[in-house]
Amino acid sequence: MNRWKIVLALIAAIGLLAGFVAPAVGYATWQSPIWSASAALLLAALLVQIARTLLHGEFGLDIVAALSMSVALVFGESLAAAVVAVMYGGGQLLEDFAEARAKSEMKALLGRVPKRALRYADGGLEEVAIGLVQAGDRLLIRQGDMVPVDGAIARGSALLDLSALTGESLPVRREAHDSIESGATNLDAAFDMVASKTAQDSTYSEIVRLVQAAQDSKAPMVRLADRLAVWFLLFTIALAGGTYVLTGDTKRLLAVLVSATPCPLILAVPVAVISGIGRAASRGVLVKGGAVLERLARATRLVIDKTGTLTHGKARLVDVHALGKHHADDVLRLAASLDQVSAHVVAGSIVSAARERGLALSMPDQHQEVGGAGVEGMVDGHKVAVGSPRFVQERLKLRTVPMPDMPPGTLVSVVGVGHSVAGHLLLADTVRADASATLLRLRQAGIERIVLASGDAMPVVARVGAELGLDEIHGELKPQQKVELVQRLHADGTVIMAGDGVNDAPALAAADIGIAMGTQGAGASAEAADAVLLTDNLERIAEALEIAKRSRKIALQSVAVGLGLSVAAMVAAAFGYLKVVEGALLQEAIDVAVILNALRALR
Repeated sequence: MNRWKIVLALIAAIGLLAGFVAPAVGYATWQSPIWSASAALLLAALLVQIARTLLHGEFGLDIVAALSMSVALVFGESLAAAVVAVMYGGGQLLEDFAEARAKSEMKALLGRVPKRALRYADGGLEEVAIGLVQAGDRLLIRQGDMVPVDGAIARGSALLDLSALTGESLPVRREAHDSIESGATNLDAAFDMVASKTAQDSTYSEIVRLVQAAQDSKAPMVRLADRLAVWFLLFTIALAGGTYVLTGDTKRLLAVLVSATPCPLILAVPVAVISGIGRAASRGVLVKGGAVLERLARATRLVIDKTGTLTHGKARLVDVHALGKHHADDVLRLAASLDQVSAHVVAGSIVSAARERGLALSMPDQHQEVGGAGVEGMVDGHKVAVGSPRFVQERLKLRTVPMPDMPPGTLVSVVGVGHSVAGHLLLADTVRADASATLLRLRQAGIERIVLASGDAMPVVARVGAELGLDEIHGELKPQQKVELVQRLHADGTVIMAGDGVNDAPALAAADIGIAMGTQGAGASAEAADAVLLTDNLERIAEALEIAKRSRKIALQSVAVGLGLSVAAMVAAAFGYLKVVEGALLQEAIDVAVILNALRALR
């Protein structure tokens, strides 16, 4: 909080109190000069502030407060001037509090930026500034330390708190060679990591840059509020001047001025917008500015990619078909044991599926891999071959390989044991578990039409679209065709585009709001997007939409109610129903109510 504002508020409060005390201690003649002096000090500081805002090309709406104090001093209303000074000084502190509270989530994010790192060098450790860390450096991450740069775990495992990145409260376990992002906090024993990026290019630094840009941006609603505030000032001057012309009563003139409060316009809207951005950031959704938040609140159309957005983006084991006397778990265990030696992505999925089922894997012997086709070797004394139908057919010297019925988009890995086919492992890029509930939540939040736009084969896209009950389904699209689809839908409403691949980047840029799946998505898509999901959780799109709509509703509500109360107070003062001090107190009460209402966007 600005110390100078605290000093001014204290001067105004002490001056008002001293004026009341003066008669009681025998200095009654000093009462009016004391009030006038304290008000004059506040007025001088206020005039300097107004001049600075005008020099920067902004229209200072503190002119109303300056007019109030000036008129009161000119007409000898020293008590009124002192009361207005106290109300103004207190209002300044209130504004600082509201802005600090609105930016609390962002300040917490910025305050966590790591400054130092422990780097291995010359057989020991050295503490260096984070800016000196280069890709390839080996770092030690102690318990409680924040990961300073993006990289990979060199050995062992790590239990990480990702809440600063994703908003998720539950810790995540990462194993050796797994990638880790800067901004995660180590909750367990110390571990070594190898940096893959410099600090400047790492995840957390990019988040900080985007947050700072969001803080500095002005939403259209905020710019509209600025323009309305100028009209409010003109209305205030006209009403106060008209009241004086018709009544000749300086006290009524002053009462109108002190009852005017532009706070609903100059503070409530930006507080609600910043609160919404901060709230979204705390939930793992990085919104790049107030304008994006406002557009998000008006969205009615959603274009969404399939791979990596509605689906997991990689093949997962969906079924095991065992043949003959073989058991499904035995088929999977033998295949996964052999696939441990393969770096192929399908092999990795098979191994992961076996471990999820708690199967005990054995290390294979005499293994040999044919890139892209399959792998063979000995597992527990059995000759095992796992891979494409043709690979297994050749290795087992079979005439044919029996194949199961498979839905579109399914990949089969054949498992041969001995001299026969033991079974089939069916893999597919499955729909996310949260996809259906998220799409329903989006519809409840105001999305009227959901369109699936994918470059994948039409049968696969149709299956996913039918499963989720989408309004339109488009497959085999090129990047330009996705852009054209977004542009077509734009004629009917505000369009969100959600995707994660490089091919989605043009459509993300063309949409009113582009949302990138940040944890798995390509850098190009995150750069082109207006918002980035920092967690692999599709439901956060719906949550961001709800936050945006609520923030906009609160901002408009604050403006409507606040201005309505201010105008009513000014009219009452013009007709003589509010005295000067009463008007100043009512003005402050309206400010407090409006600010507290705007801060609801944080919850």
